[in-house]
Amino acid sequence: MTKTAIVILNWNGIEFLKKFLPPLIKNSNIAGAKIIIADNASNDESVPFLKEKYPQIQLIELGKNFGFAEGYNRALKTIEADYFLLLNSDIEVTPNWLDPLVSFMDNHHEFAACAPVLLDYYHKNNYEYAGAAGGYIDKYGYTFCRGRIFGNVEQADSIPSQPMEVFWTTGACMMVRRDLFMAQEGFDSRFFAHMEEVDLCWRLKNKGHKLAIIPQSKVYHVGGGTLPKNNPFKTYLNFRNNLYLLYKNLPDKELKRTLRIRKNLDRLSAIMFLLTFKLKDFVAVFKAHKTFRSTQHVYENIRKEKTNSGNALHPEIYRKSLVYDYFIIRNKTFDKLRDNFPDEMAKRIA
Repeated sequence: MTKTAIVILNWNGIEFLKKFLPPLIKNSNIAGAKIIIADNASNDESVPFLKEKYPQIQLIELGKNFGFAEGYNRALKTIEADYFLLLNSDIEVTPNWLDPLVSFMDNHHEFAACAPVLLDYYHKNNYEYAGAAGGYIDKYGYTFCRGRIFGNVEQADSIPSQPMEVFWTTGACMMVRRDLFMAQEGFDSRFFAHMEEVDLCWRLKNKGHKLAIIPQSKVYHVGGGTLPKNNPFKTYLNFRNNLYLLYKNLPDKELKRTLRIRKNLDRLSAIMFLLTFKLKDFVAVFKAHKTFRSTQHVYENIRKEKTNSGNALHPEIYRKSLVYDYFIIRNKTFDKLRDNFPDEMAKRIA
């Protein structure tokens, strides 16, 4: 049986495959590792290219573009392995990137998932937006990373020397135990794309599992290869999915107040889009809230059945407002936030 299945979900990524498959093959030659590509109904030449140039790589052809969440769900159901390593097609791996991840999971069974440090492919000394050195979240659902807060990406001058516990691991490059992924029924397909990995990680943490960043493993990420940052559809998904994320995972005692404040903060974001003439993004915010209101009933039974008594006080949750700290106090780096984590977490991230 395969120990580690490295699974790339591809959609129209032929140029990335041409560029990044050779180093992936070269640097993933360890016992029990297998590369698999699941194609989300690409309409470029990805599939013919793979069949001709890489017949040795297992190819799963999905019938249509199911998005990131459901695309992975469908592909992973067909794969037997101890660990799934989900890998974006726009990532360049480095020598010895895989061993530290596998070794950590082999020796730390209380951890459900781990990830490498993500660095910027074009600026090798910088962290990369999508994951940097591990993901966190504030009390209103705003996600950030060690090395990236909102749009401010830091230089990777102080990469941690030891594995560190985090709140979420990036879906761009994430190793997760197959049995736990399946026990959680995988990603929430309603998310389609964006924040589905944060939702999965939150659900895993609510079940008592841990997540880690492994700084001995580093990869370089292009980022925005499928959906650029300035795409209004991405704005819509991020705002809608963030509301889903909070509604699904917060305990009852935290839910109403948090959602009320978050909705007001989103209105401020919409105003900022309007003032900067990003009219489509302005509309996307309100469309996201409308969709959430019309579909949140889908999650009511899920909340009743799956939201446990709710440890809303996971130490990896930043207990202040990231928006206030970033825009008002002007704390724009992770080090400026670090002292405001609970004592237990502050020690881990020193």
